[in-house]
Amino acid sequence: MNSVWTSETQIPKFPKLNHDINAQVAVIGGGIAGILIAYMLKEKGLNCVLIEANRIGMGITKNTTAKITSQHGLIYNNLINRIGFENSKKYLMANELAIKKYKSICKNIECEFCELDSYVYSLNNRKDIENEVESVNSLGVEAKFVNETELPIKMAGAIKFKAQAQFNPILFLKEISKGLEIYEQTKVQNINGNTIETENGNIYAENIVVATHYPFMNKKGLYFVKMYQERSYVLGLEHAQKLNGIYIGGTENNSLSFRNYKNLLLLGGASNRTGKSSNNFDRLRSIARKLYPNSNEKYLWATQDCMTPDNIPYIGKYSPNTKNLFVATGFNKWGMTSSMVSAMILSDLITNKDNEFKDVFSPQRSFLNKKQTYINIGESFKNLLTPSLKRCSHMGCALKYNPQEDSWDCPCHGSRFTKEGNLIDNPAKRDL
Repeated sequence: MNSVWTSETQIPKFPKLNHDINAQVAVIGGGIAGILIAYMLKEKGLNCVLIEANRIGMGITKNTTAKITSQHGLIYNNLINRIGFENSKKYLMANELAIKKYKSICKNIECEFCELDSYVYSLNNRKDIENEVESVNSLGVEAKFVNETELPIKMAGAIKFKAQAQFNPILFLKEISKGLEIYEQTKVQNINGNTIETENGNIYAENIVVATHYPFMNKKGLYFVKMYQERSYVLGLEHAQKLNGIYIGGTENNSLSFRNYKNLLLLGGASNRTGKSSNNFDRLRSIARKLYPNSNEKYLWATQDCMTPDNIPYIGKYSPNTKNLFVATGFNKWGMTSSMVSAMILSDLITNKDNEFKDVFSPQRSFLNKKQTYINIGESFKNLLTPSLKRCSHMGCALKYNPQEDSWDCPCHGSRFTKEGNLIDNPAKRDL
């Protein structure tokens, strides 16, 4: 199951680290977040090195739908009620600035960047859309209520954001990685103070950034308590529909995502918590047959996202006691803008520059008294006590077989392994 991005674009290979090196900053993780962080640090004149356990862009990034938008579902009315007007405005402004940064970078590179309007629709709840429009406008960004869209779906209404975007994420990484000091096939064995230990060399860095999708150190930060992982599914359809915007459902469970890429419609959705058995590809195919009966399937793939209890990423210090260790994670399915926000915030923090958005995204904000936190704890205890011969190498949870993707998946924290036991997705660091 290869995504359309890896089928059409090849990224140059980088060497494996085989000696000790020194750097002002070391970034661990070669997805779009890690590459953008390294890119922005280099722009600020810092000596930065990036290491990746496999190949850059070949983790979660290769499976994104690559929408660049600050419209993260119907969130802003809820954000205002939960974290207040000023913090909600900072969240929105950070993501709007992220879009502008992408536009600036993409002017000078070829990555199939395209500016489009973005829509969140509701099938049956007009009031939720109206409340969201009012909230977004109050925060200083123009949003518009529309009664219908070009989608072949009967809906109660949709909210429209102007000047959002989409692109080819692997082409983008191919271009911005040029000139960066990158080492692939370089797996972290341990972080000891300011030293990153790998199999064939150590990195001595004044600052370290963990951008590995899911943080791999358990004792610091408690990320295994305050996040879980969710899988979503995508079909690449030929002969479906040429769209003039990008779309996602906003109020219903397992809402659908729509965007075009060349002659394809990328239809996504049918999410489930990692490790929960499902027939999601079949569900998505059934929807495709209903909406686009003359289409045919050319690609199918799945992706995985870290979900936080309050739907805000964790960007900042890894834990209260790690002065020079930073993290970027918990992007809640909006990895493109969240990766750029991570690069903006962390490049400022590392260069001792104040950042107006840092407190909103701080990993040290409270995660207690959140329903999802207790669900995460309950899932962990349940699966730790479940009898099973297959145990996750992360924290020992019982693994569940995923027949759709022929893998062993962890319902606790989302690690995944091949049928033979080889590691696919973290936070686990080793094979079964």
